Amino acid sequence: MAINKVMQAALKALSYPDIDVKKNYKLERQLVNATHVHVLKPFFKTWDHVVSLDDHEIPVRLYSPAPSGEVTGIPLIVFFHGGGWVTGNIDSYDKVCTTIARQTQHLVLSVDYRLAPEHPFPAAPQDCYCVSREVFLHPELFGIQTNQITLMGDSAGANLAAVVSLMARDQGEFMPSRQILIYPATYHDHSAASPFASIQENGTGYLLTSKRVCDYMELYIGQSDQWHNPYFAPLLAEDLSHQPDTLLITAEYDPLRDEGEAYGKKLAEAGNFVESHRVSDALHGFFSLPVSFSQVAECYEYINHFLNGVSHQ
Repeated sequence: MAINKVMQAALKALSYPDIDVKKNYKLERQLVNATHVHVLKPFFKTWDHVVSLDDHEIPVRLYSPAPSGEVTGIPLIVFFHGGGWVTGNIDSYDKVCTTIARQTQHLVLSVDYRLAPEHPFPAAPQDCYCVSREVFLHPELFGIQTNQITLMGDSAGANLAAVVSLMARDQGEFMPSRQILIYPATYHDHSAASPFASIQENGTGYLLTSKRVCDYMELYIGQSDQWHNPYFAPLLAEDLSHQPDTLLITAEYDPLRDEGEAYGKKLAEAGNFVESHRVSDALHGFFSLPVSFSQVAECYEYINHFLNGVSHQ
């Protein structure tokens, strides 16, 4: 199938020039924020809060799908944004989160976790875990049960959703029943030595390059020697048992395609329920485009079917 040129152009308009990420990550953040302005934000009901920890606060933003702005009795998605753990924030993901709320009729709680390299691994998963723990331990704040809470993320955010689920099982404080992983980063090596064909097939020419992924991960890991830590690369986890029901969505022309699908396969082999879909003619990042794109509409069909189905837990 020929790649969708309209999608490629739209993603390029929302993207950034091919700059040296490691040297210019601050500039890239500015470019990402400038190209993701949500002009319709005043027409949506949102609330900004913080989750306070001992040494810092984690900003969060809540989006209601209800015209009245109702927040009680509505199922909740805890969302972690993409951006290579280096770029993106709750402002740059405003449009994505309002669309998720509207399309799924769920509340969406977007987490503004700390970014690398100023705050390298494990700062991001720690922040995401702490916010998730507060939500799962206090579902009465939203008038719901814990089985009405879903973890969700795209790209680096999908990595963080998967990691939070692993942390939750290991620490025993709460346990999500569902997670939605959209083109997740799950492995630690995106160089030419990668065992995944999609790195070689899609690592150049499709906006997200394998070199850019390598640069992001080097900024994210910092000076740490934790490259094989499953909280950094969940595909490396020896034990993937007792994980949430999982919806996994990958993109045909994405360098991360095969490692995401490998993670879904490994989850299933460990006894978990996994629903996996590869979206044809799609590039990494397509979920940020409008629902008028057929691939995005297809994605929401999978998401709503999964959210409205019966839990297998």
